[in-house]
Amino acid sequence: MMDSVSLKPLNTFAIDAKAKHVVTAHTEAELLILWRQATARKLPVLVLGGGSNVLFLENYAGTALLNRIKGIAVSEDADAWYVHAGAGELWDDLVNACLDLSIPGLENLALIPGYVGSAPIQNIGAYGVELQQFCEYVDVIQLETSVKRRLSAAECQFGYRESIFKHDLCEHYAIVAVGLRLTKSWRPVLHYGALTYLDTRRVTPRQIYDTVCAARRSKLPDPTLTGNAGSFFKNPVISAFETEHLLRCYPDVPHYIQPDGKVKLAAGWLIECCGLKGYQLDGAAVHDKQMLVLINTGKTSGSNIAALARYVRRQVADRFAIWLEPEVRFISAQGEVDAVEVIS
Repeated sequence: MMDSVSLKPLNTFAIDAKAKHVVTAHTEAELLILWRQATARKLPVLVLGGGSNVLFLENYAGTALLNRIKGIAVSEDADAWYVHAGAGELWDDLVNACLDLSIPGLENLALIPGYVGSAPIQNIGAYGVELQQFCEYVDVIQLETSVKRRLSAAECQFGYRESIFKHDLCEHYAIVAVGLRLTKSWRPVLHYGALTYLDTRRVTPRQIYDTVCAARRSKLPDPTLTGNAGSFFKNPVISAFETEHLLRCYPDVPHYIQPDGKVKLAAGWLIECCGLKGYQLDGAAVHDKQMLVLINTGKTSGSNIAALARYVRRQVADRFAIWLEPEVRFISAQGEVDAVEVIS
């Protein structure tokens, strides 16, 4: 533990905010001990994974508690494989571990940065697949009482980039493990992007993984080279009535009908239509290949990233009457704050 530690290597935006302390937990017991020690100082505590979906708006006034609880266990029955993974496992390592064991299902979620423990918070998704399709349970610990609970997928209240962990369980709970059920009656999901060119009859899970990796690398900036948190905004979901009106004005708008009849739009397309490709503001920029991504061009601050997000959001609203919502979690000096409020 050190005083006033830089968080730059601990967040993929590479924002050089500082925390009062940084500590690391490798077991559930350590997590509880370190949390109690931190709270005894009467300072806030932030349980942090890979920092792949957070934006530090300023220096953090408390302790960043790194969750590095590892371990992968696999069991099976006639119908499925059951994977129990510690929250401190890297997500992409888990995907590869499953494929190495000839366990398919997660290949569309290739190369998503961050740790397993963060996956259910956002209900991560990519290339036509979401975590909730495989998640059987999430193990959490109530930090103040040390009580461990196993939440079913239904109790996690998954939605589009949503879960109970962003709301009712956003404070004083830590995710320590995730349980997945991967069916043995595997079918490839190939209806998105570059995957549509693959042969449904012959494709392997590893080929899908490699195709997704190549597509992501071609479109998304590498966070080890350019600070970013992947998709900054959620793709907006609007009603069929609103879509009908939008299509009359913009017939070529990409749109995807959802099971409930609502329609998902491509936020990146909306941003590009506003002429914001590559737009820069005080060292923060809209990426020039994937407009859904905001980047740190060098040494910008979290507040500058937020200012750019506010500008982008306003431009899209002025043109399309659609208000984009951040997917990234905003962290202030005392902890998480409402990202929509910050950029409103």
